[in-house]
Amino acid sequence: MKNNIEMNERIRTLRKALKLKQADFGKQIGLTQTSLSMIERGSNTLTDKNIMLICNTFNVREEWLRNSKGAMFNDSPYIKEFCSIISNLTPDSQFSLLKIALPLQKYKKNLVFIKFHKEKFFDNFTIFSFAIHLQSVS
Repeated sequence: MKNNIEMNERIRTLRKALKLKQADFGKQIGLTQTSLSMIERGSNTLTDKNIMLICNTFNVREEWLRNSKGAMFNDSPYIKEFCSIISNLTPDSQFSLLKIALPLQKYKKNLVFIKFHKEKFFDNFTIFSFAIHLQSVS
């Protein structure tokens, strides 16, 4: 029971780290705000299905969610590739990319919800256009 209560507290910690309201968090994993509230309070328990949905939807490490071990989030599989690309750019290009990337931090809450389907591949122009669009709406 103790581990379950701790897991419920980790759900609240995760939701707050993502800056999501209970209704928004719950909607992403198919739970109502009331159900999520009961889970966070310890009145309801998480099912294995809920745990997997949380981990897959929000890129959370299952070991952290279940046992509070390690980092909350999985490492991005793109960090090495991104660093490699950045290191091969000129300083001016690096600065331009940084100017595009910094405003994206404001939208990270919304970016969590963007689902890229495996069968769709976005070229650099599409991603760049998306970033420019986000800049223009700020």
